[in-house]
Amino acid sequence: MDVTEVAPDLYFLHLEFGQAYLLREGRSATLIDTGIAGSGPAITGLLAELDAELDRIVITHGHEDHTGSAAELRAATGAPVLAHGADAPVVRGERKQADPVLLDWERPLFESIAPTLPAPPPCPVDQELADGDVLDFGGGARVLAIPGHTAGSIAVYLSKSRILFTGDTIANVGRLMLGTFNVDRARTIESFHRLAELDTEVACFGHGEPIIGNAGAGLRATAKQLTA
Repeated sequence: MDVTEVAPDLYFLHLEFGQAYLLREGRSATLIDTGIAGSGPAITGLLAELDAELDRIVITHGHEDHTGSAAELRAATGAPVLAHGADAPVVRGERKQADPVLLDWERPLFESIAPTLPAPPPCPVDQELADGDVLDFGGGARVLAIPGHTAGSIAVYLSKSRILFTGDTIANVGRLMLGTFNVDRARTIESFHRLAELDTEVACFGHGEPIIGNAGAGLRATAKQLTA
């Protein structure tokens, strides 16, 4: 696992597949997403290196590359798992995630990736999140419900530091773009526009490199180009 510090005490975790973010505040740490199953040892190793204790695991949505290591990390650290109420049953293993509605160009990509991802072990959800919840880290982390990629997709916004975690609603793979493999493209575009309205300095995506510095301007420029 490669680790990059993208802002003071904010770490970008390049996992075997997918990525996650760790925010350290003193010895307290918050993990945003968990990578695929099996990523736990690399993440607990980083926690030990940073002399930090994991206090919470926030899941942006219930796809395999975001929830895969939640169960093993919860067991290893005792950290509670937080996810939106609409995706919580998926994280718990009570139902499958809805299939995406694929564009023609997305289909071969999806068919090459999906079979390679290990199924995430079911994981308890200790707190079900809803739009407008404020979590006790980052000076008050606001939960934004942004359905479209999945029914229970969320973003997390730290207004004091102007840091935004977008999940897979927005990607930065070669360029800023709407995230792929959405269950409802029109709603995902609406959610993109909502995120673009925020005063964002640093944007952290589910796929692609973070943008450090005046990220909101790029989000707004891209939002103007989106059509259903």
